[in-house]
Amino acid sequence: MPNQTPGHSHPAMPSPGITLGCDYNYEQWPEAVWHEDMALMRAAGIDLVAVNIFGWSSIEPQPGRYDFAALDQIMDLLHANGIRVNLGTGTASPPPWLTHRHPEVLPVTADGTTRFPGGRQAWCPSSPIFREHALALVEQVAHRYGDHPALAMWHVSNELGCHNALCYDDASAQAFREWLTRRYGDLDTLNRAWGTAFWSQRYADWAEIAPPRLALSVRNPAQLVDFHRFSSEALLEHYLCEADILRGHSSAPVTTNFMVTAHIRNLDYWKWAPAMDVIANDHYLDHRLQDPVAELSFAADLTRGLAGGRPWMLMEQATGAVNWQPYNLTKAPGQLQRNSLTHVARGADALCFFQWRASAQGAEKFHSAIVPHAGTQTAVWREVLELSATLDRLAEVGGSTVEADTAILFDWESWWATDTEARPSQGVRYLDQVHAAYRALRELGVTTDLVSPAADLSRYRAVVVPCLHMVRDRDATALSDFVHAGGHALVTFYSGIVDEHDRIRLGGYPGAFRDLLGVTVEEFVPLPPGAETTLDSGARATAWTELLHTTTAETVDRYTDGPLPGVAAVTRNRHGAGQAWYVATALDPADLRDVLRRAIRDAGVTACGPESDGTVEVVRRRGHDHRYTFVINHGDKDIEHHISGHELVADEPAGPVLRVPAGTVRVVRQEQPR
Repeated sequence: MPNQTPGHSHPAMPSPGITLGCDYNYEQWPEAVWHEDMALMRAAGIDLVAVNIFGWSSIEPQPGRYDFAALDQIMDLLHANGIRVNLGTGTASPPPWLTHRHPEVLPVTADGTTRFPGGRQAWCPSSPIFREHALALVEQVAHRYGDHPALAMWHVSNELGCHNALCYDDASAQAFREWLTRRYGDLDTLNRAWGTAFWSQRYADWAEIAPPRLALSVRNPAQLVDFHRFSSEALLEHYLCEADILRGHSSAPVTTNFMVTAHIRNLDYWKWAPAMDVIANDHYLDHRLQDPVAELSFAADLTRGLAGGRPWMLMEQATGAVNWQPYNLTKAPGQLQRNSLTHVARGADALCFFQWRASAQGAEKFHSAIVPHAGTQTAVWREVLELSATLDRLAEVGGSTVEADTAILFDWESWWATDTEARPSQGVRYLDQVHAAYRALRELGVTTDLVSPAADLSRYRAVVVPCLHMVRDRDATALSDFVHAGGHALVTFYSGIVDEHDRIRLGGYPGAFRDLLGVTVEEFVPLPPGAETTLDSGARATAWTELLHTTTAETVDRYTDGPLPGVAAVTRNRHGAGQAWYVATALDPADLRDVLRRAIRDAGVTACGPESDGTVEVVRRRGHDHRYTFVINHGDKDIEHHISGHELVADEPAGPVLRVPAGTVRVVRQEQPR
C-alpha cells in the first residue's frame, strides 16, 4: 500500500476563521454565466470553491488528449476574484471512452451482474486498468496546477465508495486473495480464522477463495467481515495512490470527502483518517430517519472523532432539498443557518454546499443549491447571505475545540459483524442502538465524543458502549482498565460477543466484558416484533432480553413479566475505583435516558445544557483565551439560558439571562477559565 503518512501533522484548513464554500460545476454552464457567478460569489462571501470533481470527460475527452482551456480559465477567474480552490482530481467517474474500450473496469455486484455506465462511480476499485488511467489523469492535473496561486487544497475523487465499495468481479477476487495472503500468511491460519470446518468450507488452495458472492444459503460471516475490510482498504489504497502523486507536485493539503451518515457503512474511516491532511465530511439531512436533526449532531460528533477532536470541514450539505430520497423535503425558514451552525458548534471550521448553481439538466437537477433555478430573488439566496454575515462574526471561533468528558465507542467492524445475515434477531441493528444511546445523552444535555474502541479513554469521565458486538482483546482490556482506574462505563446488550474473527467468546455472554460487568448470560431471549416487557421501575423494553445471572454486580432493575420475570435487566458493578453498568434489553427512549442520567451523575459528568426533547442543544468550544457557548433552539418557542458574555450572532452583550428565539442559534463568548 502507498505511503499513508499525511503531508501535514495538523489539519490545514483552507482559510482562517470559518470558511464558506461550495461545489462549482462550471462545465454545465456557458462562459457568460461564469463571469456573473464570480460577482455573485463575491457578494455571498464565498471563500472556497470545489471544481473538477466530475471533470474527467471534459479535460480528457479522448484517451491521452487533454484539454485544460476551460479549467485554466476558471482557476484564473477564481484567483482574480479572491476565491481559493478545492481542486478535484476528476477521477470520481470514468469517461465513456474508458468504459467503452475497457468494459472490464465496470463494477460487478454480489449476484454476479455487471453495473453499466450512465450513473456515476462505474468502476471497480481493484481494476488495474482503471487505476492506470486515473493516475495518469491525476499526474496531468497535479503537474499543471500544483503551484497555481488559487490552489488551497486537493480533493481526491469524490465520496469514494458511495456506490462501488463492494465489487465482486474477477479483479476483485484476485486482489482479495492477495489481501488475505498478506493478512493470514498461510491457509491453515485463514481456515481457523474463518471457521471453515463448518459446512465443508475448508480451503486447500488460495485459488479456491472467491469474494462472498450471493449463495443459496447464509454465507460465512467471518468471510463477509474480511471482505468488508478488504474493500475498505482497496479504496483507501486508491486514495493513497492519487495522494502520493499530488504530494509530489504540491504542498497543498490533500483530502477526500467522507460520508459519515446513516446510510453509508462500507468504509472503516478509523483506518482512513490518518491519511487525511484535513478531515472532511458530506452530510445531508435524511428524512427517512425518525430524528434527522439528532443524526446531524451525531454525524458531526463522529466526524470530530475522526479528526482527533480537532477542527474539520463540512465538504457538502444542502441549502434545501436533495434529490435522492423518496420524499425530498425542503428546509424551513432559518433551518439553513441553524443546521450549519450546529456543525460549527460541533467542530466544523468550514461549511460548504453542494452546489453553487442548481443544475438545469441531469440526475441532480432537482437538488437544491445556493443559486436556485429561480435565481437570487429567493429566500434561499437571502439565507445564504445571512449565514455568510454570521460566519464573519464567528470568525474568532475558528481553531477552537469542542469540550466533552463523555464518549461513545463506535466501530465500523462491529457494525458489519452485527448486521450480518444470521443473527439472533433481525430487529437488532447496530446503528439503531448507537443512535439510541447518543440521542439519550443529547437529550440530557451532554456533549459526546465518538471514538474508536482503540482510543485513549483517559480524558473521559464516562464511556458508553452500545452494541459493540465485535471487540478485540486489547480494546476490551483498555475499557476494563479505564473503569478500574476510576472511570465509569455503560455497556448495552449484544456487546463483547465475538472476537475480530467473528468467533464466539465461549463461557457465557457478554464474552469480553463478563468480568468488567460482573454478570454472565447463558442465553439470548429476543422478543418478537410488537412484544414488550416491563421492569420493576416501570420501565418498558422491546426486542431483546437475556437470561442473565449476576456474579459481582448488583441488580438495579428486573423484568416483571415477559419470558424472564424476576431476571435482572439492568445491573451495576464496582470494578476497581470505577463502576460499570449493563443494560441487557432495549429500553424505551425515556427509560434509557433515565438509566444514563444515573450513570453519568455517578461519573461526575456535568451537562452543558438543560434536559430537553432534543429541541435545545448547548455545546461549548474552547479557544486559547475564550470559551464559546452555542445555544441552538430547534423548537418553535423562545427559550432562556443563564449565561453572560458577548453574543456573537447578534453582536451584543448577553446575560445574565440569554433569550434565544425559536429556530435560532446564539453564540456567547466568555473569558476562558484558568
